[in-house]
Amino acid sequence: MNLVFLHGAPAVGKLTIARELAELTGLRLFHNHLTVDLVNAVFDFGTEPFVILREQIWLLVFREAAKQKVSLIFTFSPESTVREQFIENAIEAVESAGGKVIFIELVCSADELERRIESPSRGQFGKLRSVEQYRELEQAGAFEFAKLPDSGASFDTTNKAPKETASLIQEFLSSLKNA
Repeated sequence: MNLVFLHGAPAVGKLTIARELAELTGLRLFHNHLTVDLVNAVFDFGTEPFVILREQIWLLVFREAAKQKVSLIFTFSPESTVREQFIENAIEAVESAGGKVIFIELVCSADELERRIESPSRGQFGKLRSVEQYRELEQAGAFEFAKLPDSGASFDTTNKAPKETASLIQEFLSSLKNA
Protein backbone atom coordinates (compact mmCIF):
# COMPACT_ATOMS: atom_id res chain seq x y z
CA MET A 1 0.00 0.00 0.00
CA ASN A 2 1.27 3.43 -0.93
CA LEU A 3 0.07 6.82 0.22
CA VAL A 4 1.05 9.22 -2.56
CA PHE A 5 1.20 12.49 -0.63
CA LEU A 6 0.95 15.38 -3.13
CA HIS A 7 1.74 18.68 -1.44
CA GLY A 8 2.20 22.28 -2.45
CA ALA A 9 0.83 25.80 -2.27
CA PRO A 10 -2.78 26.71 -3.00
CA ALA A 11 -3.47 26.67 -6.77
CA VAL A 12 -0.33 24.71 -7.62
CA GLY A 13 -2.56 22.07 -9.24
CA LYS A 14 -2.73 19.36 -6.59
CA LEU A 15 -6.32 18.25 -7.12
CA THR A 16 -6.27 18.56 -10.91
CA ILE A 17 -3.05 16.56 -11.13
CA ALA A 18 -4.29 14.06 -8.52
CA ARG A 19 -7.40 13.40 -10.62
CA GLU A 20 -5.23 12.76 -13.70
CA LEU A 21 -2.89 10.55 -11.66
CA ALA A 22 -5.84 8.56 -10.29
CA GLU A 23 -7.05 8.00 -13.82
CA LEU A 24 -3.60 6.86 -14.98
CA THR A 25 -2.86 4.59 -12.02
CA GLY A 26 -6.24 3.44 -10.74
CA LEU A 27 -5.30 4.67 -7.25
CA ARG A 28 -8.08 6.11 -5.10
CA LEU A 29 -8.13 9.85 -4.56
CA PHE A 30 -8.63 11.15 -1.03
CA HIS A 31 -8.22 14.88 -1.45
CA ASN A 32 -7.84 17.44 1.28
CA HIS A 33 -11.15 19.22 0.75
CA LEU A 34 -13.26 16.12 1.33
CA THR A 35 -12.30 16.33 5.00
CA VAL A 36 -11.97 20.12 5.21
CA ASP A 37 -15.49 20.61 3.86
CA LEU A 38 -16.93 17.89 6.09
CA VAL A 39 -15.49 19.31 9.30
CA ASN A 40 -16.03 22.93 8.24
CA ALA A 41 -19.78 22.21 8.02
CA VAL A 42 -19.78 22.00 11.82
CA PHE A 43 -16.68 23.86 13.04
CA ASP A 44 -15.04 27.01 11.71
CA PHE A 45 -11.77 26.56 9.84
CA GLY A 46 -8.77 26.73 12.15
CA THR A 47 -10.66 26.32 15.43
CA GLU A 48 -9.37 23.68 17.82
CA PRO A 49 -12.20 21.19 17.15
CA PHE A 50 -11.74 21.71 13.39
CA VAL A 51 -7.99 21.06 13.57
CA ILE A 52 -8.35 17.98 15.76
CA LEU A 53 -11.22 16.37 13.82
CA ARG A 54 -9.65 17.06 10.42
CA GLU A 55 -6.44 15.36 11.52
CA GLN A 56 -8.25 12.42 13.13
CA ILE A 57 -10.24 11.79 9.95
CA TRP A 58 -7.16 11.97 7.75
CA LEU A 59 -5.30 9.54 9.99
CA LEU A 60 -8.21 7.11 10.34
CA VAL A 61 -8.56 6.91 6.57
CA PHE A 62 -4.79 6.45 6.08
CA ARG A 63 -4.64 3.74 8.75
CA GLU A 64 -7.64 1.80 7.46
CA ALA A 65 -6.53 2.09 3.82
CA ALA A 66 -3.11 0.75 4.78
CA LYS A 67 -4.68 -2.16 6.70
CA GLN A 68 -6.89 -2.98 3.71
CA LYS A 69 -3.99 -2.56 1.23
CA VAL A 70 -5.77 0.28 -0.59
CA SER A 71 -3.28 2.73 -2.09
CA LEU A 72 -4.29 6.38 -2.03
CA ILE A 73 -3.43 9.72 -3.52
CA PHE A 74 -3.76 12.46 -0.91
CA THR A 75 -3.57 16.20 -1.60
CA PHE A 76 -2.19 18.44 1.12
CA SER A 77 -1.64 22.15 1.37
CA PRO A 78 0.92 22.80 4.10
CA GLU A 79 -0.42 25.57 6.29
CA SER A 80 -0.26 26.82 9.85
CA THR A 81 -3.48 25.23 11.17
CA VAL A 82 -2.09 21.73 10.61
CA ARG A 83 -0.24 20.47 13.66
CA GLU A 84 3.39 19.64 12.94
CA GLN A 85 3.11 16.12 14.36
CA PHE A 86 0.49 15.29 11.71
CA ILE A 87 3.22 14.31 9.23
CA GLU A 88 4.89 11.93 11.70
CA ASN A 89 1.48 10.52 12.64
CA ALA A 90 0.58 10.00 8.97
CA ILE A 91 3.82 8.12 8.30
CA GLU A 92 3.28 5.97 11.40
CA ALA A 93 -0.35 5.22 10.48
CA VAL A 94 0.68 3.94 7.05
CA GLU A 95 3.98 2.25 7.90
CA SER A 96 2.58 0.44 10.94
CA ALA A 97 0.34 -1.47 8.51
CA GLY A 98 3.19 -2.20 6.11
CA GLY A 99 2.57 0.71 3.74
CA LYS A 100 4.79 3.47 2.46
CA VAL A 101 4.29 7.25 2.23
CA ILE A 102 5.70 8.85 -0.91
CA PHE A 103 5.92 12.63 -0.64
CA ILE A 104 5.65 14.49 -3.94
CA GLU A 105 6.08 18.23 -4.00
CA LEU A 106 4.35 20.40 -6.60
CA VAL A 107 5.70 23.90 -7.22
CA CYS A 108 4.71 26.74 -9.51
CA SER A 109 5.86 30.28 -10.26
CA ALA A 110 4.30 33.00 -8.10
CA ASP A 111 2.76 34.73 -11.13
CA GLU A 112 1.12 31.55 -12.37
CA LEU A 113 -0.09 30.67 -8.87
CA GLU A 114 -1.82 34.02 -8.57
CA ARG A 115 -3.38 33.63 -12.01
CA ARG A 116 -4.73 30.20 -11.09
CA ILE A 117 -6.12 31.30 -7.72
CA GLU A 118 -8.91 33.21 -9.44
CA SER A 119 -9.96 30.25 -11.59
CA PRO A 120 -13.71 29.55 -11.31
CA SER A 121 -13.00 25.81 -10.94
CA ARG A 122 -11.58 26.51 -7.48
CA GLY A 123 -15.07 27.42 -6.27
CA GLN A 124 -16.22 23.78 -6.36
CA PHE A 125 -14.72 23.07 -2.92
CA GLY A 126 -14.76 26.57 -1.48
CA LYS A 127 -11.06 27.00 -2.15
CA LEU A 128 -9.22 30.28 -1.81
CA ARG A 129 -10.05 32.38 -4.91
CA SER A 130 -8.83 35.87 -4.07
CA VAL A 131 -5.29 36.96 -4.92
CA GLU A 132 -5.61 39.73 -2.35
CA GLN A 133 -6.61 37.29 0.37
CA TYR A 134 -3.85 34.88 -0.71
CA ARG A 135 -1.25 37.64 -0.39
CA GLU A 136 -2.60 38.67 3.03
CA LEU A 137 -2.55 35.07 4.28
CA GLU A 138 0.93 34.50 2.90
CA GLN A 139 2.22 37.67 4.55
CA ALA A 140 0.61 36.63 7.84
CA GLY A 141 2.45 33.28 7.70
CA ALA A 142 -0.64 31.15 7.07
CA PHE A 143 1.22 28.87 4.64
CA GLU A 144 4.25 28.30 6.85
CA PHE A 145 4.81 24.71 7.79
CA ALA A 146 7.76 22.52 8.68
CA LYS A 147 9.60 21.05 5.71
CA LEU A 148 8.02 17.80 4.61
CA PRO A 149 10.09 14.65 4.03
CA ASP A 150 11.79 14.54 0.65
CA SER A 151 11.14 11.48 -1.52
CA GLY A 152 13.24 13.03 -4.27
CA ALA A 153 10.24 14.13 -6.30
CA SER A 154 9.43 17.75 -7.01
CA PHE A 155 7.54 18.80 -10.13
CA ASP A 156 7.16 22.33 -11.47
CA THR A 157 3.61 22.74 -12.79
CA THR A 158 4.09 26.27 -14.15
CA ASN A 159 4.26 25.33 -17.82
CA LYS A 160 3.03 21.75 -17.78
CA ALA A 161 -0.44 20.42 -18.44
CA PRO A 162 -1.85 18.44 -15.50
CA LYS A 163 -1.85 15.23 -17.55
CA GLU A 164 1.86 15.70 -18.34
CA THR A 165 2.73 16.22 -14.67
CA ALA A 166 0.62 13.20 -13.69
CA SER A 167 2.52 11.10 -16.26
CA LEU A 168 5.84 12.24 -14.80
CA ILE A 169 4.64 11.31 -11.31
CA GLN A 170 3.47 7.93 -12.59
CA GLU A 171 6.96 7.35 -14.07
CA PHE A 172 8.53 8.32 -10.74
CA LEU A 173 6.26 5.91 -8.86
CA SER A 174 7.09 3.13 -11.33
CA SER A 175 10.81 3.78 -10.84
CA LEU A 176 10.37 3.22 -7.10
CA LYS A 177 8.74 -0.17 -7.72
CA ASN A 178 11.60 -1.21 -9.98
CA ALA A 179 14.33 -0.04 -7.63
